Amino acid sequence: MKNPSLIATAAVALLSLAACQNKPEEVSSTAPDPMASQLANAAPVELPPAIAESVTLRCGDNSLVYLDFFQGNKQVQLKTEKTGPATMLKAAEAGQPFEAEGGYKLTGTSKNVDVTLPGKPAKNCHA
Repeated sequence: MKNPSLIATAAVALLSLAACQNKPEEVSSTAPDPMASQLANAAPVELPPAIAESVTLRCGDNSLVYLDFFQGNKQVQLKTEKTGPATMLKAAEAGQPFEAEGGYKLTGTSKNVDVTLPGKPAKNCHA
């Protein structure tokens, strides 16, 4: 014969365990981000403009210039050699001349430009 008090005790124990929410402990190998709150409150970042057009133009002195025109018409990247260093020229507003320190100046479009390089006279270059 079964002991009724033993059955009641077992039933109470099982009910108390059933009431617990035994969820497995979640373990992660990543540490919390120490800058998470700063990044969440940071101002939005403006991405640089994409290249709208890349062109190679021949100048009146038979030299070449390599230009990357950026979207927004406020930046042009200029190279005088295909694999040479690039110089970023910027305009205050779209339609104004592009300029950089050292005497760089460029006006025009991707089809025809007037370019001034440091220590050299201005020259016209065209597609």
